[in-house]
Amino acid sequence: MTGSRWVLVVSILLGVPAGVGAFTFGYAKGFSYLSSDPRACVNCHVMNDTYDAWEKSGHRHVAKCVDCHLPHEGLAKWIAKADEGFRHSTAFTLQNFKEPLEITPGDRRIVLENCLRCHADLVQAIHVSGDAHDRELDCLRCHAAAGHGAGG
Repeated sequence: MTGSRWVLVVSILLGVPAGVGAFTFGYAKGFSYLSSDPRACVNCHVMNDTYDAWEKSGHRHVAKCVDCHLPHEGLAKWIAKADEGFRHSTAFTLQNFKEPLEITPGDRRIVLENCLRCHADLVQAIHVSGDAHDRELDCLRCHAAAGHGAGG
């Protein structure tokens, strides 16, 4: 194979996936997911009710989606954001997700950590900081709709 054919073959092999990837990223409003704007969540129609409920909740004045659903700072925040983005884009592209959406155990842990971080003064008296197996505080047991409805 001549040098110019190699260049053509390599250009096609790299260019087509790059072009499809760039188109998909643009079509899916990929840059919006790099922000903390809650409207990025409604890029997927299944999140419309959740977004509308958040807009009516008391949390909308103090917390955006990422404040509850991602680690607060550092590398952990970006790793979780990439992980969720990959899982969500795969699920929505392949249409293999449950409705209503269910939080994963790992994502639930992140939300609980953020509940405790933001409401530390309020829960300090009831939160046991010793052995986690003694008594684990589960805010979501009673406050599952917090941030997603009129009650939260």
